[in-house]
Amino acid sequence: MSIRTTVKSALGEKNMRILRRLKRRLSGKPVQPAKPTGLDAISNDLNKLAVHFKTDKWGTHRYTQHYQRHLQHLKNDSFNLLEIGIGGYNRPGQGGASLRMWKQFFPKARIFGMDIQDKSFVDEERITTFIGDQSDPSSLNAVADKIGDLDVIIDDGSHRSPHVLTTFATLFPRLKDGGIYAVEDTQSSYWPEWMGRRTASPRTPAWGCSRGLRTG
Repeated sequence: MSIRTTVKSALGEKNMRILRRLKRRLSGKPVQPAKPTGLDAISNDLNKLAVHFKTDKWGTHRYTQHYQRHLQHLKNDSFNLLEIGIGGYNRPGQGGASLRMWKQFFPKARIFGMDIQDKSFVDEERITTFIGDQSDPSSLNAVADKIGDLDVIIDDGSHRSPHVLTTFATLFPRLKDGGIYAVEDTQSSYWPEWMGRRTASPRTPAWGCSRGLRTG
């Protein structure tokens, strides 16, 4: 066994990397930044983050590629993101996957979720959940009042057209100028069993996004 192999075995790979960096620094050679590992290695790729956190925004759907395009400019900003619908229905301990994804992708953002079920088990640093009913304007406004500025709103709630319309009519006027409002699974607006109408077009998108630009 060589001396190098013996030393590496004794110190371990992590300490060997530290010694190599120290050697470069003492020799005057530029020190190469350490490559990100774990979640940090995929923190700029929403598709991979969606897979990691097991949210259906990628895989079952193909939404994260569009979110990456429309929200990339906010990557390192401090702002508020509200997602309606936390997932897991009424199953204990289920839901919150996309909230965790948003937190990882936006390291300075405050992430809020609203659901008709109690999802407080999801709460952690920079993630806050509220119980609310998206079909009730007073409930929506009460949640918005607690959050303050609304920079990004994502409706992934009941997917029932009357609820989606009520939520939009209530919260879009409260969206900051230049903010982003996205509605997922809009195909359900053509499903009678989801309070929709059976007049679907084969080109109906499943995802929609609007930027708030209001004056006055």
